[in-house]
Amino acid sequence: MASSSPQPSSSRPAARATAPAAPDTLAGVLERIIFLNEENHYTIAEFRPDGAREKITIVGPLPGAQCGETLHLRGRWTRHAQHGDQFKVESFTAELPSSVYGIRKYLGSGLVPGIGKVYANKIVDAFGTDTLRVLSEESARLRSVPGIGKVRAAAIKKAWDDQRALREIHIFLQTYGVTTSQCVKLINRYGAEAMQIIQREPYRVARDIDGIGFKTADRIAINLGFANDAPPRLDAGLLFAMETLQEEGHTAIREADLRDHAAALLETSPDLVTGRIAALIEKKELVAHAETGADAIPASAASAGAAPAPLPGSALVQLPFLDRAEQKIAATLARLLRVPGGLPAIKHEAAVQWAEQKAGLVFADRQRAAITAALVSKISILTGGPGTGKTASLRALVDILKAKRVRVHLAAPTGRAAQRLAESTGGFASTIHRLLKYDPAKGGFSANENTPLATDFLIVDEASMLDTRLASALFQAIPSRAHLLLVGDTDQLPSVGAGNVLKDIIAVATGDGDVTGDKYQVSGYRTPSALPRSVRIPVTRLDVIHRQKGQSQIVTTAHAINNGDAALPPATPELANIQAWGDLTFVIADSPDDCLRKTIALCTEFIPRHFHYFHPVRDVQILAPMHKGAAGVANLNQQLQAALNPHARAQRTLSGDYRPGDKVIQLRNNYDKNLFNGDIGTILAADAETGALTIDFDGEKHDFQRGETGDLALAYAISIHKSQGSEYPVVIIPLLKAHFMMLQRNLLYTAITRGKKKVFIVGEPAAYGMSVRNAESKHRTTHLREKITEALAH
Repeated sequence: MASSSPQPSSSRPAARATAPAAPDTLAGVLERIIFLNEENHYTIAEFRPDGAREKITIVGPLPGAQCGETLHLRGRWTRHAQHGDQFKVESFTAELPSSVYGIRKYLGSGLVPGIGKVYANKIVDAFGTDTLRVLSEESARLRSVPGIGKVRAAAIKKAWDDQRALREIHIFLQTYGVTTSQCVKLINRYGAEAMQIIQREPYRVARDIDGIGFKTADRIAINLGFANDAPPRLDAGLLFAMETLQEEGHTAIREADLRDHAAALLETSPDLVTGRIAALIEKKELVAHAETGADAIPASAASAGAAPAPLPGSALVQLPFLDRAEQKIAATLARLLRVPGGLPAIKHEAAVQWAEQKAGLVFADRQRAAITAALVSKISILTGGPGTGKTASLRALVDILKAKRVRVHLAAPTGRAAQRLAESTGGFASTIHRLLKYDPAKGGFSANENTPLATDFLIVDEASMLDTRLASALFQAIPSRAHLLLVGDTDQLPSVGAGNVLKDIIAVATGDGDVTGDKYQVSGYRTPSALPRSVRIPVTRLDVIHRQKGQSQIVTTAHAINNGDAALPPATPELANIQAWGDLTFVIADSPDDCLRKTIALCTEFIPRHFHYFHPVRDVQILAPMHKGAAGVANLNQQLQAALNPHARAQRTLSGDYRPGDKVIQLRNNYDKNLFNGDIGTILAADAETGALTIDFDGEKHDFQRGETGDLALAYAISIHKSQGSEYPVVIIPLLKAHFMMLQRNLLYTAITRGKKKVFIVGEPAAYGMSVRNAESKHRTTHLREKITEALAH
């Protein structure tokens, strides 16, 4: 990368005044793009200022800029410790090149498909500075260039026109923050009508184009003169509000709450919003259900025994696809329960005794009840905290089914959870996505209601992570004669996606909405009085600690947290005083910086010195409650990368460097690569020139091009939410009062139960107490319980 910085006409001042200096300006030709982040268009490039002999380095967002273009830059000179003087771009405008040199570089950059360096030189040699006009207005003349016939000339003309349309749209939209990649999506979707559609129906863009949300569309519409209370704006705002509520975990929302939320978002009258809710329901863009809970019935009417009368605004409103997903879950449960099972004859008591002998264990009563329930009932649920015997029960069940030659499928929402399930049961387990075989060409799963799984028994572990859409897809693929066992810990964090599937099913199965108390901690089942007794879903909760004969501090602390016991586990302010034989230690830190320092010291000094069999990158996972702050995910990753992997050559990005040896996490499902949200891998190679990465995910190598790295992040530290379904040999948890917004009992419980061998909590004792005492997890509104109850009652 060039480090010299010649000073053109607007040179860098020798000294700074007290007041901020006005931005510098530069004009010149964009010579070479060294790095481009296609997510945010942060660019590192070589630039030749007008009148200068040497190139300089420019950095900053340059969406749509192409080699050979003349750029007019506004920004400031900075100095990079390694790369020297750089011009940091704050804003820019671009012009098509007018010189032969610029045109040659522009066309030869690969911008226009069909024109590489060879044909770029031939075309520019033929037409000189008139080249771009010829391409736009007299493309037939291209056939006079040697090697360009009718077909190639037509292809070049089309590619040039597409690029020109893209450029015009980009110029129009760049003030609204719309990126080049989004412009490409607009052209691909709307073609030549893109500009007209954007100007006429800007809110349609938010619905049609993935990656362009309501806020961007609203910014465009307002600048185009759309009224604040225009129906298209209100409708788009309501649908956006529903999507944001979905991101918070809700699959349904009371109409009154939606009205108030959307009115505040749109800064408009609630009455206007109410009218548009009705219009969207009529157009079937929203679905409404009369609320059946007590909140919908006036107290006076309820006490008088009157028929329930919904209060105004008490209807539950849903997006259609979430309504359909819940309907499918309910219908599948009803279908499974009404069709006899296909298992061979099994003497249940004898089978359990055989499994005990095989395992060399004596099962607790509830473990026996759980195994028996799974064999007898088409659908059953097994839940309980760490160390209570869920794994031993599952292994015994799988052994019994294998002995009877039953086709058993084991699945979990994440790759690590599936791997752990396979290791603990001795069976083959896969992620749910891999089990259902997602087909990118069809945009759906190959296993579905019409092509069910070839299985007799499906066991789903970490079922608390099942969101509504994934549960719907999975349940539909279960054949009618198969058994289903859901295994999970309802005290953990709920699913990342919308819904509360496991808790909702348990609530219906036990006839009680409280699925966190003791009312369903009995073996067997209770059938709600409203349902036929033939419809039975046994729910068994294991609550006796078996692991390490009750001596595991990880397990006992987790159960103490669940019981609201805020007594601090074994604690010390000094790493030197940590008892190496203990499996959980609270390391007291008196500030965020002290927390950061001790966390890094654990990874770089204490663990390597005392536990040489734990790799400080591969086996140690930091789980932080928040992303921001000194002890947040972002800063921890930056500091830990510098401490644990300082020497590898980096691929530079806006958010930091990616280096060979770095641990990274996949942030979104990528069905083409068969990678899913939460998968963790190790970088094998990083090309600083091309931006390409080669990453090992559980023994499989995957190549990422420059534009694909936006789905990755460093994973020395990850959020506790991202750790769901996974276990790690060593877990370190920064815990500070500054994290107060996230300090909840189920968050801390989830973090601690991710550790298999060692857990270190680093932070303030007061933050620990705050977490344990805060049992109020965010409520999720769904309509699944009502749908299941109705489906099972008919």
